[in-house]
Amino acid sequence: MPLTIFLAVIALCPGLSSLVSGSQFWMPPNAALHGIAVDRLMRLNLTALGTCFIIAHLLLLISILRRPRPGASPKILPSMWAMEVIPLTLLCLMYVWMAITAQRLWAANRFEGPSPAAMQVEVVGVQFQWYFRYPGEDAAFGGTRPELVNAAAGNPLGLDRQDPHSADDIVASELVLPAGREVDVTLRAHDVIHGFFVPAMRLKQNAVPGMVLHVHFTPELPGEYPILCSQVCGLGHARMQAKLRVLPRGDYALWLAAREAKLHAIQAARVKAQ
Repeated sequence: MPLTIFLAVIALCPGLSSLVSGSQFWMPPNAALHGIAVDRLMRLNLTALGTCFIIAHLLLLISILRRPRPGASPKILPSMWAMEVIPLTLLCLMYVWMAITAQRLWAANRFEGPSPAAMQVEVVGVQFQWYFRYPGEDAAFGGTRPELVNAAAGNPLGLDRQDPHSADDIVASELVLPAGREVDVTLRAHDVIHGFFVPAMRLKQNAVPGMVLHVHFTPELPGEYPILCSQVCGLGHARMQAKLRVLPRGDYALWLAAREAKLHAIQAARVKAQ
């Protein structure tokens, strides 16, 4: 038993040292502006917990190795204050500090509103697909109606074509964002609770049916990043994935222009067919 505890402590030491040094082997690379603060807090919390774990097991190992032999006179134990009250008080204070720092960071990213210049994007979760809507040139989302939802007909979100604000709305199956610009994400769900989770952006927020939720962040590093669903939403939960592409601003403008041209072509074909 002592050897097992000793080996476990030794095995955890490299992981603890990597946390202290800032190694990223345990998390995907950060690509968001606020991710630096999130990673710092995570590293501090895990370092504190890992240190407590090692100290507790070292004390357990010492107590096992120094147990009195049969026939030996009993040793005088430290007072209750030294053994229980002081360690438990310090542990409670550490947890209070962890809760306060986490609450401040979470509230800053969740409750403090985005800047007025933030880009607007709507994310909608539907079993088992993510859809992303851009408001177009008028910077306003058009209305939707549940009875108009028809993915096979090219209207997965139920856009109301009679609403003039819907005419330029762009709906995509991948999320494309410009690097260095704040994004205000509007989250909705059509059927069950879905979890919008982008590990590289240090971003996770549930999409709840009947509720409109917001979360904002600033992507910094161009690249491609997976979008996952963090809530078990049905039999197809494992395949509910999408892709986030962060582009330089010039490339994003080209992508947006191509999408708008495609939308205009579809609208022209629809009018011609009528």
